[in-house]
Formats: sequence, structure tokens, C-alpha cells
Amino acid sequence: MCGIAGYFNPDQNYAENPKQNFHTLSRMINTMNHRGPDTYGHTIINSCCLAHTRLSIIDLENGRQPMSYTKDGNTYYIVYNGEIYNYQDIRKDLLAAGHVFRTQTDSEVLIHGYEEYGPELLPRLRGMFSFVIWDTVKKELFGARDFFGIKPMYYAQMGETFLFGSEIKSFLCHPHFKKV
Repeated sequence: MCGIAGYFNPDQNYAENPKQNFHTLSRMINTMNHRGPDTYGHTIINSCCLAHTRLSIIDLENGRQPMSYTKDGNTYYIVYNGEIYNYQDIRKDLLAAGHVFRTQTDSEVLIHGYEEYGPELLPRLRGMFSFVIWDTVKKELFGARDFFGIKPMYYAQMGETFLFGSEIKSFLCHPHFKKV
């Protein structure tokens, strides 16, 4: 089990104040330490902040998240919780399409798969998952979860700020979150 959390606001450049946003991300993801005690990671990319806490299972050394992938000047970032049962088959298709992988993780297959297929990746997936991908060129956040909701992903819109996380309690740590 892992945990994901983050936020997005198209009108903000969070990189201008990384210390404050790192503090917010840390507080959000720390509410879910029980979901992944092995590693913690975060990244702040302009108007998007992503955090991940990991229970390491596959490719222990190289599977840290948020994970990034750059192709033709476009960088994608992913935070992911779950297991893709057929990721090896998807990986084979992506290798045949010219993709080069740095890890053996299903996380990297997701990020390459999104670059290759866009949202049409979802019908190809068999497993339990929730993930969010940030596209730096389109400045677009794409999120999905498995069709049965085995791996949760909660979200809330607070003014212009979009929050997401594996657990609702992570939202309590964000300054824009208001209980109704």
C-alpha cells in the first residue's frame, strides 16, 4: 500500500515559494505514513505539487516517486498507488513502440503508457490503482483510479485549488481546505 497527495492551482507558481509548499506537502503525506513507510518523495512543478509515500515492492532501488519521464521536451510526473497486473504486457507493447525504460516498475509503465495512449491507456489496465499524472507542456493534471475503487482517490475543489489524496484527512493540512 502506498499513499498519494497533492494539489494544483493554474493561477499559482508554487515553485516561487518551495519551502512553504514543501511544508504543506510534507504535512499532507505524513498523515498517510502508515500507507508506505519505506520512502517519501515530493516535487513542486510550477502550479502543481505532488507527494508520495511508498511501500516498496517492485524495483526497490529505482521505483521512487514522484517519477518523471521526458520525451521531446515534454516532461510527465506521476504519483501512483496500486498494482497493474498486466504491466509486463503493456511494457512489451511500449518497448515495441520505441520506449526506453529505466526501471522495472509498473509506475514507469503507467507514465510511458499515458504518453503513448493518453486517457485511452485506462481500458488497457488490469489491476487496482489510483494515480495522477502532471503534463508540463499541456499544464494538465490527469487522474484515474481502478474501476471498482479498490485503491481510493479523493479530491476536492477549494476555490481555484484542486486537492487530491489517498485519504481525505490529508486535505486538512492544506491552507485552502475548508470544512463545510
